[in-house]
Parts: sequence; C-alpha cells; structure tokens
Amino acid sequence: MRSFQHITPPLRLFSGPDSLEFLGRELERLGSSRAVIFTGPWARGPMLDAVRSGMGTRCAGVFEGVVAHSPIESVVAAAEELKRRSADAVVALGGGSSIVTARAGSILAAENRDVRSLCTTRDAEGKLHSPKLLAPKLPQLIVPTTPTTAMVKAGSAVFDPATGERLAMYDPKTRAHAIFIHPELIRSSPRSLMVSASLNTFAMAIEGLMSRTGDPIADALLMHALRLLVERMPSKALDDDLDARGDVMLAAVLCGQGSDYAAAGITTVLGHAIGARFHLDNGLINAIVLGHVLRFNAEAAAAGLAKIAAALGLASDAPVSAIAGKVEALFEQLGVPQRLRDVKVPRDALPDVAAHAMGDWFLRGNPRPVREAAELRQILDDVW
Repeated sequence: MRSFQHITPPLRLFSGPDSLEFLGRELERLGSSRAVIFTGPWARGPMLDAVRSGMGTRCAGVFEGVVAHSPIESVVAAAEELKRRSADAVVALGGGSSIVTARAGSILAAENRDVRSLCTTRDAEGKLHSPKLLAPKLPQLIVPTTPTTAMVKAGSAVFDPATGERLAMYDPKTRAHAIFIHPELIRSSPRSLMVSASLNTFAMAIEGLMSRTGDPIADALLMHALRLLVERMPSKALDDDLDARGDVMLAAVLCGQGSDYAAAGITTVLGHAIGARFHLDNGLINAIVLGHVLRFNAEAAAAGLAKIAAALGLASDAPVSAIAGKVEALFEQLGVPQRLRDVKVPRDALPDVAAHAMGDWFLRGNPRPVREAAELRQILDDVW
C-alpha cells in the first residue's frame, strides 16, 4: 500500500440556468459589499448585465482592462483599480485571462511590491524558488465562459512583453471560493475558443497522467476528464449543444483539480513559451507538440501511458505509437495545424523559445528529465 496525501481545497460550484441566482448569496456569505468584476470589452451587454444582476447591490465597479495572456501592464492596472475601488472581493467573468488577471491583480494589490519580487525565480544551479506571499487576498469568484483549468488553480502567470518572459506567482489564498457555470454565458464563446481551451485541458490531463507524482484520486479525475473531452470535442453538437459545452466545462474543473496533484511537463512548458510571445492560444501549441512529447517521454512514463490508453479507449498495453496516433488523429479531425510553421512561428525564434522554456516551473515535473535547452530545441525542430 503506497503512502500519499490528497487534500481537496474547498470549492462551491453552481451549474445551470439558476446558477447566477446564488452569486449574491455567496458574496454575502463572504461578507462582501464591494466586489469588482474583471472582464474585457467582449463581455459588455447581456453577459455583464446578468452578472451584475446576480450580484445585486454588491458590485463596486467593473475593470474592463483584461488582455490576453495577462501582460504585466494590465495586471498592474488591475491592482490599482482594486485599491481605488476599495474592493473586498473579485468576480472574474470570461476565460483564463480574466481569471488570471483577477488573481494576479489581487496579489499585487495585497503584497504592494514589484511584480518580479513576487514571482518564482531560477537560481544559477537551475533550482526554482517561489516566495511565500503572506498577505491576505481578496476572495475570488468565477463566472467562466470557456473551459479553462484556471478556474480551480492557485497559480497566476503574467507576461512581460519587453523580455518575452512568462512570470509565475503562486498563492493558494487566491483559489476560487465559488464557480458559476451558466448556460447562456458558455454559449457566448465561439466553437473555436471552446475547442482551443479544451485542447489545453486535454494536454494537461495527459501530462498529469504521465507524471510520477499523481495519486489514484487524481488519476480518476484526469482519466474522466479525458473521456469527456474525447467524446465531446469532435462532436458537431459542441456548436450549440449546451450539454456538450457543459461537459467540457466540467472536464476542465476535473482536470484542474486532478493536475494539482500531478506534475506537468514539456507540452505545458512549450505552450507557455510560445503562446504569449506569438499571440497564440496555449491549447493550439499544446496540440501541435503533444504527440512528439509523448514519444520523447515514452520510456520514462510506461505506467502513465497505460492510464492514458485506457482513458482513450485503447488496450492498456498499447504502444506509444498507437496512443500518439489516436491523439493526433483526434487533433486532425478538429482541424488543428500540425506544424509550428503553420501558425507562423519563425524557425529562427526556436533557440530563444527553448532557452526561456528552461526557466519554466513546470519543466521539473516532466517524467524524463530535461537537462539542457538542446533537448527542447530538438522537439521544436521536429514540430516546426
């Protein structure tokens, strides 16, 4: 019998047409009377009105400065807005960028320090260090429009456009207190965005199952997330079937929770290193590189591959070629590009991408150790 710990953080999840009716009650339960909504200009009109209505008299304002990939400037502006509004809670409306900007802005507002001093750093020996962020943080409530695992995470990654770096902050006090999955809000996202976010969830679930640090409960969450995604992503029903969209939203919650107990790896890292730099969705990059990463890790992740095979409906002893082949066939069915060149990533940028990726916190969880940037460069060359 193996030893492990699985401590589930508290989460209150409300799903369905009546979900927003509980938003005001949850703010009241938290003692909030001045909550600020975080969103972008895409959420004006009925979506924003529905959230405001659910909040009742507890809305202190709206921050519409959310930008894709959460660049530092937008996060600093978010922190200043929280202070100006004397906010006592945050309601993130939208996808991963809204959720991460709300978390990161809350961290900056509470810690009152320079962004870089709050982020994970890599020392001369390659070891990563994450500072303890001790100040109390504002409660986070989330009204998602896309199936992002960010809903249930405690990490916040912001992008520095000046250096091309992805800076990571981790604070468990910024985990969501409540999530509200409303059918009309998830209907608002175009199918392409639903698929892109689901690709990121799919890759994260596979990397979690390949890792050496999971546990049986995490495995169950990740395997069912994969099953839901395999069934729902290729379906034309995802266009307008709210049950299908609801299932991929729940897959993101399951994967987000399960991957907290399992490591990520190269696929996640390259998505981070390429996505923000070239204004591409992380899920798209994940899909392009995932098959190659499966083959790279095969000898070091035999037990994980057996779990992945079972979740994909293959025999548990299926070879990596069959597993990668099924994954790539699914992506082809979804119309995902197969090469980095297809999404306009220039070949001369690959050395810089590999160098930046070596500093990503998640790289240390890859089942096959990556000791130098040349190994990442080889994968990038293969998928270019």
